[in-house]
Amino acid sequence: MSDPADRLYEQVLILRCQAGDETAFTEIVERYNTRLRYFLRKMLGDVHGVEDVLQEIWFDVFRGMSKLNHLGAFSSWVYRIARDRAARNLRKRHWTQSSLVELASDEANDSDGFSAEDAAHIHAALDEMPREQREVLVLRFLEEMTYDDMAQVVGCPVGTVRSRLHYAKRALRQILERKNKHE
Repeated sequence: MSDPADRLYEQVLILRCQAGDETAFTEIVERYNTRLRYFLRKMLGDVHGVEDVLQEIWFDVFRGMSKLNHLGAFSSWVYRIARDRAARNLRKRHWTQSSLVELASDEANDSDGFSAEDAAHIHAALDEMPREQREVLVLRFLEEMTYDDMAQVVGCPVGTVRSRLHYAKRALRQILERKNKHE
């Protein structure tokens, strides 16, 4: 979300939520629900468990909203909750990290020649990537988070985020090139 007016409107919504306005909370949920669902699908690799985890996230957000001091940090805070819930869910299912996939996107997102078919190839390629790489690609290119916000979400230094992103883009490019050769 890069539009300053939209960020300001979201901060007003958050203030209204903190004051107990249920309508504002519903609007916040509507703004983030689809994006969070996609993030969770890529993190969990299981479409069926996503809705339950999503409900848990919104319950956590609702309970913790009054404690949020920095309104501009809402997006990274929500994604941190989502990441933590996804990790808990995976631990419960005894999945290993190697079975996870991470979302990544290339600078092709910004090009005018980017088609729906290209997007489908990228989304499929993301499912082949390690979770850490998929995660940083989704946060950076789909959620348009800054490196600082991404570092807060994943709980590591900015340098590590930059490194993960570099290797994630390289891995995504290799997967896409391999698939193009087989077509």
